[in-house]
Amino acid sequence: MILVWVDLAGPEPDMMSLEALTFARGIGDSVEAVVVAGEDVASRLGAFGVGTVHAVSDDLLADFAPAAWAQCVVDIMDSLLPEAVLAGGSDRGNEVMAHVAAKTGLAFAANCVEVETGDDYVVTRMRWGGSLLEEARLSGATKLLTVAPHSLAPEEAPAPTDPIVNQVTPVIAEEDLRVRVTGREAPEGGVSLADARVVVGGGRGVGSAEGFRILDDLAALLGGTVGVSRAVTSLGWRPHAEQVGQTGTRIAPDLYIACGISGAIQHIVGCKAAKKILAINTDPDAPILAHADYAVIGDLHAVVPAIAEGIKRALAT
Repeated sequence: MILVWVDLAGPEPDMMSLEALTFARGIGDSVEAVVVAGEDVASRLGAFGVGTVHAVSDDLLADFAPAAWAQCVVDIMDSLLPEAVLAGGSDRGNEVMAHVAAKTGLAFAANCVEVETGDDYVVTRMRWGGSLLEEARLSGATKLLTVAPHSLAPEEAPAPTDPIVNQVTPVIAEEDLRVRVTGREAPEGGVSLADARVVVGGGRGVGSAEGFRILDDLAALLGGTVGVSRAVTSLGWRPHAEQVGQTGTRIAPDLYIACGISGAIQHIVGCKAAKKILAINTDPDAPILAHADYAVIGDLHAVVPAIAEGIKRALAT
């Protein structure tokens, strides 16, 4: 049996947890899930083949507390003795699983893209921000791993289940609550960078903070949002929350329009899961063009407004 820790994005399982459930079905005959404050998602998890949902409920765990959430996973592991425990390779997924590994003394492999099962698992995992793949052997009574973000598409099970919901009341130690979320500040704008279907990216080639106005306009027309390179945040033109890349947000939109971005490997790591990439750049040798599906060699300050005008005309007809 494979146990999957499921994180929530609002009232629904987040995308990386659905990817982990899809991955789990490929390596185990049965899949169970543990979710904190999420018993209402049981039917959604059943669509992904989950047979039992272990729903942890405690007011102290209403918001993210990585060590405490990890202890809940450990307690369920002790009773179920699963073959493996998986989570999505998000920041939160990796943090919770790292705590699980520390508490149990088990080995942990992060950001896996393939697994060959056996007494030991042979895992292929992303390293150095996705610039190389490493093959490693993962041993232990229970294997701990996370699934690399967007390494596969989430797919519902051929035969959905009607999961059993097992209510879990945890015993929480005070020291496990030393780090926890106590408040949130909502980002400006209505579209999340991680969830946007269209992202308009801007790099140093935009030229200035004011130069992003045309990118904001295009993103608004397309119902998307703006993302930026690390150079832009370092210059103070846009906030870090908008950064796409290894040290920012990894995105998987239907379309990524990269404007004035050279395409350093750290940025490519963040956008390579995009279904289509359109690069706009004055440099025909910019590295990002090697990853783009379409390219316009030209000045973004002329090209982007022209695209926006074309969209407006199409919407008016």
